[in-house]
Amino acid sequence: MTDATPHSEIDVTIATARELGLTEAEFEQICSVLGRTPSYTELGVYSVMWSEHCSYKNSILQLKTLPRSGGRMLVAAGEENAGVIDVGGGYGVAFKIESHNHPSAVEPFQGAATGVGGILRDIFTMGARPIAALNSLRFGEPNTERTKYLVKGVVAGIGHYGNCFGVPTVAGEVYFDRCYTDNPLVNAMAVGVLKADAMASATAQGPGNPVFIMGSSTGRDGIHGASLLASREFDEETENMRPTVQVGDPFAEKLLLEASLELIAAKVVVGMQDMGAAGISCSTAEMSAKGNVGMSIDLDQVPLREADMSAYEIMLSESQERMLVVVQSGMESAAAEICAKWDVPFVRIGRVTDDGFVSISRKGQLVAHMPAQSLVLGGDAPVYVREQKRPAYLDELHRHVDHGPVIEASVVGDVIINLLSSPTIASKRWIYEQYDSQVGDNTVIRSGGDAAVLRIMELPGKAVAVTTDCNSRYVYLNPYRGGLIAVAEAARNCVCVGAEPVAITNCLNFGNPYDPEVYYQFAEAIRGMGDMCRALDTPVTGGNVSFHNESQSHAVFPTPTIGMLGLIDDVNSIVGKGFVNEGDVVAMLGWQRSELGGSEYQKIVQGRITGDAPWIDINEEVRLQKVLLRAIRDGKVTAAHDCSEGGVAVALAEMAISGNKGASLNWPYERHAADLFGEAQSRVIITLSASNFEALESECLSANVPLVKLGLVTGSELSLWQGCSVGIDALRDAFEGALPAIMAS
Repeated sequence: MTDATPHSEIDVTIATARELGLTEAEFEQICSVLGRTPSYTELGVYSVMWSEHCSYKNSILQLKTLPRSGGRMLVAAGEENAGVIDVGGGYGVAFKIESHNHPSAVEPFQGAATGVGGILRDIFTMGARPIAALNSLRFGEPNTERTKYLVKGVVAGIGHYGNCFGVPTVAGEVYFDRCYTDNPLVNAMAVGVLKADAMASATAQGPGNPVFIMGSSTGRDGIHGASLLASREFDEETENMRPTVQVGDPFAEKLLLEASLELIAAKVVVGMQDMGAAGISCSTAEMSAKGNVGMSIDLDQVPLREADMSAYEIMLSESQERMLVVVQSGMESAAAEICAKWDVPFVRIGRVTDDGFVSISRKGQLVAHMPAQSLVLGGDAPVYVREQKRPAYLDELHRHVDHGPVIEASVVGDVIINLLSSPTIASKRWIYEQYDSQVGDNTVIRSGGDAAVLRIMELPGKAVAVTTDCNSRYVYLNPYRGGLIAVAEAARNCVCVGAEPVAITNCLNFGNPYDPEVYYQFAEAIRGMGDMCRALDTPVTGGNVSFHNESQSHAVFPTPTIGMLGLIDDVNSIVGKGFVNEGDVVAMLGWQRSELGGSEYQKIVQGRITGDAPWIDINEEVRLQKVLLRAIRDGKVTAAHDCSEGGVAVALAEMAISGNKGASLNWPYERHAADLFGEAQSRVIITLSASNFEALESECLSANVPLVKLGLVTGSELSLWQGCSVGIDALRDAFEGALPAIMAS
């Protein structure tokens, strides 16, 4: 055995590789890269680094078709832990969204909590102080005990971690559909502010520079979380995988935040990376590969919770609240003093080398010696082109075109109340009141607008709008169109509060990529996202792909969740969604179309999901958003609300509830279900004064965007037409009471 031939605790064969989720071809590739059979520790490292969760081996070629640079971006997609957008004045906003679906299905509280912790670390490891957290959640129908258990656990986990850490949870979305019963989706997003010229990089540089592990000790929790738990379907063994779920400590993370930001500000850090998926394996490999250097790591120096841990276990542990830090040589004492001040453990475990290898020793023996580039995306990690096949179900569903019945005046109120009581549409107050949304004093709008609004304290008057959006039924019915709509709605929601959409992050939740029909959904959704992003000039800053979201019986609806960031130059110009002034004109801006496919009405009232996704025209959407944003910033609009789930009738009801004011309308369209409750795109309900209506009407005519007067804000009832009224109190009772009643039953 030579010095570069690692000791192996276990004889490694192709059978061993298969047990760790590697294919025979991948095992042979590893042997070829190394020029020998890997040690057991090396095989474990390759299994996590070449897993779908870390390597994006089945998705990267599709992701590269998205617009990944330009606009206000300070960091191109994939370059760092999170994307960063220039907001002026020498500051940037870092933001990112990631999934923690599989851990949350196994252990909902810790799965969701550590999802929040992980995404926060991605933000502050770059030098950004987190100012907000968001989430996007999907569960099965809430009339089952399993769904209630998952909802309560996930919500408690999100609230616990965010509240204890001290970041406001300001926005999100929650959908309920049967396909998520076994495999819920828990997507967490974080937003932070940093100085553009003081950004930290996840790059190792300078041979001889010391390498430190900072933060919590390393235990056996989370081992193989990336390669097995996050890269497989759910089956009868799922319940036995609890040890693969990480356990979080938000109080330790708060100290880690402060120490990290102070280290970066003190300019003692060469590079820093969060130990998330794949733990030490990922951080050492990625930082080395990015800097074209190597690392020599002594695992005997790693603080352990259990002394008998093997090299394999230490390398693959995903214990939380840990960072890998490369410190400038000679500044070790200054770094140690900062960490001691915050009571954060800070231990030297190795050094940067110039040979390009990640070398790992344990108990005086070399146990791994791997080229860093062979481990990472963009290096020697495998990249696959998967087969695509248009799903057969699409033709069958698209044959069912239905406008629904004519809705009589006597039942309109009942239908609206029925839809407002739907768990997907109903108020999520029961959920968001478990989150602290005001800590930090940045929050301007939480639930009162279509997007949350946060002040940028460092830039007086400026603010950002943030939202998460995706209607997965649309993507299921038409993957390309659904991808278009997901981006368009996220941007539209930012515009509705007066923000200019500038960039997105995304969390792409799909089933098994080896299924050609699933991969078709994936590729087409990305094509739609890319086309809309290019039209709106909202480049993709980065994100996450989560495959294998399925049980033994079915996959989840394809769910490409969009996290959108919008910029506001004057925070005093923003508007909410509630009716404001008696006598204001209520108007529809955009295109009225009669279509019912994929709507909440179809699911709740008709008991099915059929037809095609709503039509959307890219150019129409761009014109709509430009006209609306200009009108809000000019002070013409007093309220704006996107028409989404439940259609125009539900949007009007939500505006009445939010503003505690009614409206007297003269409905100008047909009265089929598709007209009242269909979810046609590129429509916004706005309110404005009569004089401003005339001015806006002229602007809309020039821009070729329809503007139709519906009526006036007045009274305590929502009246769509004469003889068709429902009181605000009845609307509010249905909207606010539905979810608490379900969760208490």
